[in-house]
Amino acid sequence: MKAMKTKILYLISFLMVGIGFTNCTDEEYSLGDLNAPTNLVINTEIIGQNTENPDGDGSGDVIISVTADGAIGYKIDYGTAAQSELVSLSSTTVTKRYSSTGTYLITVVAYGSGGSSTTATKEITVRSDFNVEPEIVTYLTNNSSKTWVVDKDVPGHLGVGPWEGSSTPEWWSSAIDEKVACCNCFYTSTFTFSFLAGSNSYQINVATPDGAFTKTGALSSIPGIPASGDEGCYSYGGAVTPFTFTGATSGIADSTQTAILLGGTTSFIGYGALQKSYEIIELTENYMYLRVQGTETGNAWYLKLKPAL
Repeated sequence: MKAMKTKILYLISFLMVGIGFTNCTDEEYSLGDLNAPTNLVINTEIIGQNTENPDGDGSGDVIISVTADGAIGYKIDYGTAAQSELVSLSSTTVTKRYSSTGTYLITVVAYGSGGSSTTATKEITVRSDFNVEPEIVTYLTNNSSKTWVVDKDVPGHLGVGPWEGSSTPEWWSSAIDEKVACCNCFYTSTFTFSFLAGSNSYQINVATPDGAFTKTGALSSIPGIPASGDEGCYSYGGAVTPFTFTGATSGIADSTQTAILLGGTTSFIGYGALQKSYEIIELTENYMYLRVQGTETGNAWYLKLKPAL
């Protein structure tokens, strides 16, 4: 019996050595060629541009399209912020509305395999004739600074409906205190709108002491949000960014026809939607009703806010 045990031990040792030799076999791996995209071209069409209107018709709309050989993705900086702010392009053609007359440097980065990239720039001059009603500035900023919060005490302070052909949250509308249990950060975040008289410009300060209320990953428009997870409150450092007023593009009749266009990618109002243009449906001294293109394509999100106490 002892001899048999010894033979078994020898056999096990032999097999282990064999496995060890097998595992030590050299294997070659290849990442493939890391070729940066080539022939990157930025094409722009300034709406209404002609001999009489070389910088467009005053709408500020510019159709931007990009092409490149070997590109698997693109990022773009529209040239509207003081610092470079690259955002991902979900399509190779996008319409950008510039809210102020001026010259802008568009930068596009095309990405190839393994993170290789190619960069191109194009300068455009655009005319924008939009003028905001003075009472909108007064109600929103108090002609200096004014802080707003989502109004959890009214029904419909958050709602969802179709982006096209409707001006109501017909798919879903929140109840009073709807998100208190799961996502109270929705109600504790503050949004301070300021009018800077010295530079005749506007600024928003977003403060989120309990986190930012948003979805995750590609459905979020603000930095630092996890790649996956449920809708909820997520750690977010806040932001101070410029904003401007533009004409609304939804075409709905019951609206001020004015939108708040946030600069850059780091700020938001109420909910971290993908788009940065918040249409003002109604605005008074004590009430603000906004509409923004939602996290999912084809959705409109509705937000009701009130002045902070």
